[in-house]
Amino acid sequence: MFRDIKIKEGAIFIADAHDCTERKFFLNFLCEIAKNPPPQLFLMGDMVDLLVGDVTYGVKKYQQYVTLIDDIATKTELFYLEGNHDFNLSTLFTYAHIIPIEQQPLHVSLPDGTYALLSHGDKYGEFKHRLYTYLIRHHKVLTLLNFLDKHFHNFISQSIEQSQKRKNLCRKIENFQTIIARKIIRYPLENITWVLEGHYHQNCQFETNGINYFNFSSFACNQSYFSVQSSQKTQFAQMQVRGCNG
Repeated sequence: MFRDIKIKEGAIFIADAHDCTERKFFLNFLCEIAKNPPPQLFLMGDMVDLLVGDVTYGVKKYQQYVTLIDDIATKTELFYLEGNHDFNLSTLFTYAHIIPIEQQPLHVSLPDGTYALLSHGDKYGEFKHRLYTYLIRHHKVLTLLNFLDKHFHNFISQSIEQSQKRKNLCRKIENFQTIIARKIIRYPLENITWVLEGHYHQNCQFETNGINYFNFSSFACNQSYFSVQSSQKTQFAQMQVRGCNG
């Protein structure tokens, strides 16, 4: 459905904001972007700590985010790649293009004419992970979890949030290039020059198996986003956002 999307000069990519009650950097970013939208905006997943379309707690908590994102999507082309903390989102948005895990990686062309794959990064895991990914997105499973969550006064949702707060979102992963080299062969790589994804929070670029791999930094760590700029070679310029002034 979204094959061969053309990335425009000045398109902005932002990944893994993990916004929550104590951390609202992404909300500030949305406030600023709404005033002067870029040519395209790509949200690479895990933009908040817990937003699932079938779970009432997160939908209510992050309604301001949903409204802002959809408002921005009326002014520019906006793609939201679902992550492992924000999924089943199609019913929440009217104008944003929602890309579920089943439609990832997203096939795009860059301004220099090369082709890239965009992914949150949680696809192509081991069998147990793939099974979990499938089950946790199943409507009946989420309906049951939502019922239990409400019955126990949002205990499940709040436990997940507390677990997220204990994580070190900025830690460096040992042997990361080796991990990606083993994984990337599962991607549909024909005619592909770049693989771009979030999820791992590593803020690094390297070549593996003849592919340029770029892992975006976590916006939660340094409030950085990436702007597409072309010279002799397409580059993803790291930039830093200022807070929303209201």
